[in-house]
Amino acid sequence: MQNSYVELNGRERAQALLDRDTFRELVGPFDRLYSPHLEPQGIVPQSDDGVIVARGMLQGERVLIISIEGAFQGGGIGEVGGAKISGVLELALEANIQGERIVPILVFDTGGVRLQEANYGLLSISEISAQVIALREHVPVIGVIPGRIGAFGGMSIVAELTSTLIATRMARLGLNGPEVIEQEAGVMEFDSRDKELIWNTIGARQRQVTGLIDELVEDDAAALTAAIYQAMKRPAQPPKTLQTDFYLSLLSQFDPAEKWTPDRYNQFYKKVNPVEYFASLAKEGASDQADSRGYRWFASLTGIAHPVSDTPSVLAADIVKDGQIYRYISVVPDAASRYPRAKVGEVGLLEGWTVAKLVRDAIRLDQDTTNKRPIIAIVDVPSQAYGYSEELIGISLALAASTDAYAAARMQGHPVVALIVGNAISGAFLAHGLQANRLVALDDPGVHIQAMSKASAARITRRSIAELEEATSKVPAMAYDIASYSQLGSLFRLLQDIHADAPRVQDLRAAEFAIAEAIASIADASRDLISSRLQSEAARNGGRAATLRVREALRRQW
Repeated sequence: MQNSYVELNGRERAQALLDRDTFRELVGPFDRLYSPHLEPQGIVPQSDDGVIVARGMLQGERVLIISIEGAFQGGGIGEVGGAKISGVLELALEANIQGERIVPILVFDTGGVRLQEANYGLLSISEISAQVIALREHVPVIGVIPGRIGAFGGMSIVAELTSTLIATRMARLGLNGPEVIEQEAGVMEFDSRDKELIWNTIGARQRQVTGLIDELVEDDAAALTAAIYQAMKRPAQPPKTLQTDFYLSLLSQFDPAEKWTPDRYNQFYKKVNPVEYFASLAKEGASDQADSRGYRWFASLTGIAHPVSDTPSVLAADIVKDGQIYRYISVVPDAASRYPRAKVGEVGLLEGWTVAKLVRDAIRLDQDTTNKRPIIAIVDVPSQAYGYSEELIGISLALAASTDAYAAARMQGHPVVALIVGNAISGAFLAHGLQANRLVALDDPGVHIQAMSKASAARITRRSIAELEEATSKVPAMAYDIASYSQLGSLFRLLQDIHADAPRVQDLRAAEFAIAEAIASIADASRDLISSRLQSEAARNGGRAATLRVREALRRQW
């Protein structure tokens, strides 16, 4: 009889993968480090915050197990659980750098960001992503999606960043859940009640056929353990996030206006012959780029009013200032986009892979010099693209590719600064902005940072919008305004008295000065993502208090 892995809880799943009697949990339930943000919203917290981290042995190999408990808050990532994951991955990275081989294994059973702690979740996932990317340079990072919930939201990006992604046939993988797509794009785009459509689109079998999942195994603890061990021993392979050429070619040949079924896409995927980028990309119609802050700030800071780009929705320019080359990148609206769910500035398939290409081009151009060009991400992104085509092809991988590229640039010495001039929402912000060494934002009512639109957040948390807004007054991490976000301690500068919609000369000078200050602060600082965030006055004075407590406890117990 099979030993069903799917039916186990998070702690049992961690124990089932380890050699007998080697399970040693870190910051477990008796440490009582639970979320301080749930009780003010009438939600009973859990003493381990739904994340189990443990050290042990797997067939004689030292491993670190991180298992997310889907039964608590849908496996959502909040401040404490996120700090446990990123903190223990940082300790594993330090150990590997010092010569102690420890292989991380992440077991995903998660809907992504916990909306009751939305901006803590986004920060945590960006930090987890950074640690996974850094660890891949030393050891394989293994991802497992057993089933029940799957891997969704920002954690689907983390899953795609792993060296090997293994799943049972009961697993699902997608950036946007069917209910969220239906809320944002309508039932005709994706019917959340059509279970057959859902499984055929984002189920594990389909994801494995189209290259998003590496291996399928039976729902059996012993089979999963064997697959993980084999993945640990295989020679390192390039991550899927480096398949820029292939996906840009695929997207140039894919017509979202046609009717696509999963079977039809499978055949198309197999037949695509990667050729020169955008060989058949139609470029008809007008763009409404100028009607966005991302465009206006890009044009004002670079002096390029009409930048030329193979992808109209992604602007890029190399500008020389005081003898230094800067690369500016902005995602902007494109009313003529062939992808209808990415017309008003969303980060979609094409945008994610194009940003990845532009960032990696900068890395390549500077690979033989110590004077790495700063990369300035101008951020005004309303969300990721919510659509059937996006999920069918794999928008989670596209956003993982841009996340990976920004992190690689940062780790290789490129100063990366994000200038937030408008919206910075959800997976779009994770992919374009949150991997920056420094975040600079305008203090303006039109600047919003959050994990999901209010309508979708209300639906997922089963609240009215009025109830959601009431909750944000109690928990700053749930709020959308930049003043609340600044309390979390992740901003380097908050620029005040700025005309955000029509920047004046003095506004541009203030932004350029803040960017220059940010770059100067990076010069002798660590290239990691989290240290500067946690050292800020706002973070130390309460903005990341729970994160700091968790990380201190992990280090003591490691």
